Amino acid sequence: MRQHKILFISLLLFNLILSNAIYAQISSKEVDKLVEKSMKKFNVAGAAVGIVKDGKIVHVKGYGVKSVKTKAPVNEHTGFAIASNTKAFTTAALAILEEEGKLSWQDKVVDIIPEFKMYDPWVTAHFNILDLLTHRSGLGLGAGDLMIFPDGSDFTMNDIIKVFQYLKPVSDFRTKYDYDNLLYMVAGEVIARVAEMPWEKFVQTRIIDPLGMDNSCSSMYYVDDNANIATPHYTDEGTLKTTTHDIFNPEKINGAAASIISNVDDLCQWLLVHLNHGKYGKNLEKQLFSLENHLEMWKIHTVLNANRNPRYNAHFAGYGLGWGLTDIKGCMSVSHTGALSGMLSKTIMIPDLDLGVVVLTNTWIGGAMLFNAVSKTIVDHYLDLDDFDWIDFYHQRAQRSQGRADSVVTAVWETVNATKDSKIDLDMFIGTYQDAWFGKVVISMKEGRLWFTCLRSPRLNGPMYFYKANTFAIKWVSRELDADAFAMFNLDEEGRASAIKMKGISPDIDFSFDFHDLDLRRVEKE
Repeated sequence: MRQHKILFISLLLFNLILSNAIYAQISSKEVDKLVEKSMKKFNVAGAAVGIVKDGKIVHVKGYGVKSVKTKAPVNEHTGFAIASNTKAFTTAALAILEEEGKLSWQDKVVDIIPEFKMYDPWVTAHFNILDLLTHRSGLGLGAGDLMIFPDGSDFTMNDIIKVFQYLKPVSDFRTKYDYDNLLYMVAGEVIARVAEMPWEKFVQTRIIDPLGMDNSCSSMYYVDDNANIATPHYTDEGTLKTTTHDIFNPEKINGAAASIISNVDDLCQWLLVHLNHGKYGKNLEKQLFSLENHLEMWKIHTVLNANRNPRYNAHFAGYGLGWGLTDIKGCMSVSHTGALSGMLSKTIMIPDLDLGVVVLTNTWIGGAMLFNAVSKTIVDHYLDLDDFDWIDFYHQRAQRSQGRADSVVTAVWETVNATKDSKIDLDMFIGTYQDAWFGKVVISMKEGRLWFTCLRSPRLNGPMYFYKANTFAIKWVSRELDADAFAMFNLDEEGRASAIKMKGISPDIDFSFDFHDLDLRRVEKE
C-alpha cells in the first residue's frame, strides 16, 4: 500500500513537472530581448508583439519607431497594415452571413454576381464561395495582382470581376494550390451584395467594433492623418527609407484581401475569439460565429505538402478559409502571414496549448525574417523544444537568397552597361500595346531612350535599357517597388515590334508582380 502511494505521488509530481515544462510562460523580458535582437539583426524600424495564453493577454508591446524620420515610438496601440491577415476577417464575415441564412458556402458565385466569368464556362458555372477562399481556382500564383500592386491604379471591382476570363489556368480546377488575392476581393463583393453594404462597413460594424478592437479600421482609406499609425519602410543599400502605404480605395475596389489596419492589442482579441471557437465577451457570453463554421474555417480545403522538418514532425498541411493549417509536434497550428509595401504581419495559434502569437512590423524585407524568427522562438518555448537560433537561421537563409538574387540582377545590368553603345533602331519599338485585362502601355522616347508607361497603373513607368536581341530591361522610377522587369519584343515580317512579353528580372521578385501573365499586342504606331 505504501509503495502504491509513493508511486502515485511520484507520477503526480512527474505530471506536474511535465505540465509546467510544456506550458511554461515566456517572460516579457525574454520577448523584449528576442525582438530587440531581431530588429537589430534584420534592420527593422519598428515592430510589435502580442501573446495570448489560456484565455488571457500575457504580453503586448511595441518596439522601435513608427518612422525613421519622426523617431516616434511604436506602442501596443500603433496601427500596422496587416495585409493578408485580413483574409480571415473576410471568411468570418461570410460565416456570419451563412448563419443568418443569407448565403451558403456552396452557393455559386454567378448566382450572386452574374457578370463573374472564369477562363472556362464549366468552371464559371460551378465556381462557389468556397472556391473564392481556398486558392484552388486553377489560376497561377498571384494571377492578376498587377491590377492592385503597386497601388495607384485605376482598376475597379467591375474590372476585377471580369479579369479571370483572360487569365490562363496553370492547373485543373480544384486540383492545385496557388495563392490568390483577387478572388478574395470577389468574396468581398459577394458580402457587399448579400449584406447590402460595402465589405468595409460590414467588417467594421459586425466584427471589429463588437470585439472591442477600438484602434482598428477596415481600411487605411478611413484612417485619420493624426492616427497612431506606423510608416512603411524599405531598405535601400542597407539604409532604411520610408515609403507610402498601399491603400485600397473602397470607392473603386474593396479591401477584402488585404486592407485592415490593426495593432497587437486589438489583434489579441481577434486571436482569443478564434481560440474560444467564436465566443467573446467578459464571460464568453457572446458568439461571433458558430462552432460549426469555426470548424469549417479550420478545416483543410486545399491540401499542401507538409514541412518535413524533423524539429516539428509535421504530418499534414493545407489551407482552410483564410488560414494555413498544419501540425507541430502533435499539436494543431493555425497561422497566416501578410505583406504589403513595407508592412508585414504574422499570426499563429496553437489551439491545443490555448496559445496565440501576433507579430507586426513596418520594414520590407527584414520584417519577414523578424516575424518568423520571433513567432517560432515563442512557440518553441511553449512547446518546450530545445533552443534553436531562429534569428541566425533566417539571417543566413536571407543572405544566401539575397546573394543569389543579387548575382542575377548584377549580371543583367552589367550586360546592359556592356551593350550601351549598340546601334539599335529604337523607332521600331515605339508604339502603344494593349493587354486584354491590363490595358494599354505606351513605349515612347524620353530622355534620349525608350520609356515604358502603363496608362492604368502609373507607378509602372521607367526607362528601358537594351539588354540582348529584342529584350530591354526596365528600371522603374519608383525604386521601392524592387521589381525591375524584362520587356521582350516580338517582331513582325517588316522588323517592327508587334508584341511584348514580360517577366521580372530578379528571381526573388514578389509574386504579385505577375508581369509574365501579360500579353501586350501592338494596337497602333505612334
